[in-house]
Amino acid sequence: MTTAAHRPATLEDVARVAGVSRSTASRVIAGTGFASPAARKQVTAAVDQLGYVPNPAARALVRGGGVRLVVAVLGTSAAVLDDPYVHQVVGAAARVCTPAGVGVALYRLPFGDPRSLDQLDGDRSVCGVILVNTTEHLLAAVPRSLRGRVVSIGVGSATVPSFDVDNAAGSEEVLRHLYASGRRRIAMVTGPRWLPCAQRPVQTYRRLMAEAGLPERILPGDFRAARGRTAAGEALRRWPDIDAIYAISDDTALGVIAGLRDAGARVPGDVAVAGFDDIPLAGMTAPALTTASHPVGRIAVAAATALLDGRPAAPVTLFPSALVARASA
Repeated sequence: MTTAAHRPATLEDVARVAGVSRSTASRVIAGTGFASPAARKQVTAAVDQLGYVPNPAARALVRGGGVRLVVAVLGTSAAVLDDPYVHQVVGAAARVCTPAGVGVALYRLPFGDPRSLDQLDGDRSVCGVILVNTTEHLLAAVPRSLRGRVVSIGVGSATVPSFDVDNAAGSEEVLRHLYASGRRRIAMVTGPRWLPCAQRPVQTYRRLMAEAGLPERILPGDFRAARGRTAAGEALRRWPDIDAIYAISDDTALGVIAGLRDAGARVPGDVAVAGFDDIPLAGMTAPALTTASHPVGRIAVAAATALLDGRPAAPVTLFPSALVARASA
């Protein structure tokens, strides 16, 4: 049973029903410190009545650690563990978890085998899981008993809240900026096709090109600079009149600039280039990269905080993305 249909019981609810102080209820539940036999009986009865489940993060504070929040990343290879984006998520989560006495662990989910979530579900030291690079298949594999202790950075579901950047709106700002600067033959380098959140910018690009009566020029990408460099050469061969390339990651966009230079094309004189993420390097290249912001740290903090608080989160929390105009476009 819960105290209301919309939220689980809290420690305060237990203390109120038991008729004891919050600190007494906490001591009884944690099994530490003094409490009278009568108080223990009252608190135990209240826990049973309310169906109270102690927050693992709170237990960590009382018992001195041993509890972890896991950042579980889906990837096609172990190289995903070296992704700077993933490192930002882990670092931001640690800023939230460390004061609460909760550790943060990085865990790889092999692509095509989301059953490894079962291992996390069975680990009693895991207080929560942040999914990264989430797919619908992965969401469907979340064990029922893990629900309420898992959130997603990316797409979510009815039982897994999502936290993400509004990359559709951010991409629209970048593309409208390119159009406003006179660019009409705009190509796009995408992200991985298997990643649902990477498809929103593609849908935005197609819609805007159709509205403007411009042709679609789409090249597959994978968020890596090497692919951007190759894609630049492909774009010039397929569409010699190209005047702009939008890549939906800054790493890819920087690779595009390198590829254009390899071919003797000037940026932005011949071809404007824009990316997405606003990584630190974006403002230090020559030319500095036009891009859109991606508040990875704020997103990860919100996701970790939701897990530590142990309260229901909104189904979808989108963080805004804003144009960062620089010299490359």
